[in-house]
Amino acid sequence: MALQFPKGKFLSIVKVGEKGQIVIPKGARELFGIRPGDSLLLMADKKRGIALVAADELSAPAGLFELAKQAEDENGKDSDG
Repeated sequence: MALQFPKGKFLSIVKVGEKGQIVIPKGARELFGIRPGDSLLLMADKKRGIALVAADELSAPAGLFELAKQAEDENGKDSDG
């Protein structure tokens, strides 16, 4: 269910599948130029919610993604849920 917003804005309701996956709506993918195989940084905060940031747009220390990968590995999770 996509809603109309001013240029450069997007809002949609998405469902979480059985494996914990969501589909990023086409309008959002087009707005941000997200293509299959792109890397996104998922940030989660219990009070503020969840956000996705395109990795190539992120001005973060180079080791940030490696730290996230290490934390994921330590928790025994894989990218497929």
